[in-house]
Amino acid sequence: MHIEIYGKNYKVNEKLANVLQKKVRRLEKYFDDDAVCTVFLKQEAKFVKTEITISYKGNIVRAEAATENFYDGIDEVLPRIERQIYKYKTKIASKLKKDAFAEKQMFFADADIEPSKLVKTKTFDLVPMTTEEAVEQLDMLGHTFYIFQDAETGEVRAVYLRQSGDVGLLVPRKAK
Repeated sequence: MHIEIYGKNYKVNEKLANVLQKKVRRLEKYFDDDAVCTVFLKQEAKFVKTEITISYKGNIVRAEAATENFYDGIDEVLPRIERQIYKYKTKIASKLKKDAFAEKQMFFADADIEPSKLVKTKTFDLVPMTTEEAVEQLDMLGHTFYIFQDAETGEVRAVYLRQSGDVGLLVPRKAK
């Protein structure tokens, strides 16, 4: 597994990079050598954010944690990402190493895994509008996301509320 470490508003020192490499390498038991693990360390105003994204054979596993320091962040984010790997192991097992689940988990216990279940289905009208109008709807409704039809292209888009309080735009594209 190839590990890349990036800092935003923070220069990653050698000691932290070594600790990250050592701890993240423990996830190699799940992935082949062609997997890419990207670690983003972001310095925010009152906290730091540690984000790990692992890309492998067309799939992505991602987890993040906001803590007081990056060392606590890595200790908090690793169980989350391993929990996701275990949660979706039946869907992704064929793409992971053959004996990926032979050993016990390193960062969490089986009891921590709660299966997701669909509890509600909603239908809504797909309304053509501009991105700015969609952001206004997002604010007025108080939701964390809003799906709309782009008035110019006719394609489906989504705006969403980011943890920073800003708004993001999702633009889907066809898989290659």
